[in-house]
Amino acid sequence: MPDYRVKLLNKMPVAEGTMAFSFAKPEGFSFKPGQSSDLTLLDPPETDAEGNVRTFSIVSAPSEGDLTFATRLRDTAFKRVLRNMAPGTEIKLEGPMGSFNLHKNAAKHAALLAGGIGITPFMSMVREAARQKDSRQIYLFYSNRRPEDSAFLDELTALAQQDSNFHLVATMTEMEKSRQPQPWTGEQGFIDAAMLKRHLTELNGPIYYVAGPPAMVAAMRDLLVKAGVDEDDIRAEDFAGY
Repeated sequence: MPDYRVKLLNKMPVAEGTMAFSFAKPEGFSFKPGQSSDLTLLDPPETDAEGNVRTFSIVSAPSEGDLTFATRLRDTAFKRVLRNMAPGTEIKLEGPMGSFNLHKNAAKHAALLAGGIGITPFMSMVREAARQKDSRQIYLFYSNRRPEDSAFLDELTALAQQDSNFHLVATMTEMEKSRQPQPWTGEQGFIDAAMLKRHLTELNGPIYYVAGPPAMVAAMRDLLVKAGVDEDDIRAEDFAGY
């Protein structure tokens, strides 16, 4: 697997406690939406037992000029160094890797089930689908505690308004803790079979993609299997420790 030295271009918050980092894309670097890369800090000012390497899904679309990653900012040495990194700082990038990619048969719908920071591989997928005017129907079920915690929610909402092939179902599980001045008009509660049935014409039609914390991924897989979805139509990637 090739490795590169890449420089930080900019960083920006995308939700409370979540930040996106954009790096210059190396010449010749290509990837598929949904793939990931290893980022290694070079001579960081601090480190801890978790080490200087993390695996991140690529948020940007392959046709974009930069490479963007996003992460929850937990209180670890790696995340503190990343959060405080100045533009121009160089890190090592290895990749791309992984096979968490959309199926090729555009006639079959895609149902993306994201929990929290599990949205990152799906951002690359929906961004690229919009840029390429993909004809497949994509349904994104996106679960967070509150709108404030929902990375890229505004961008996804705008994409759903602009692209008739992309359908966003955002749901909040702890709206009572939100400080948003406007009432939430979307779904509330955890993703369940009833929610899927409200938005999908049939549960057995799509290919399902699940990404999020391990417990959420396990729960979604169990839900889908109990609903009669063929296990061959379920693809999953869990995000531990993010």
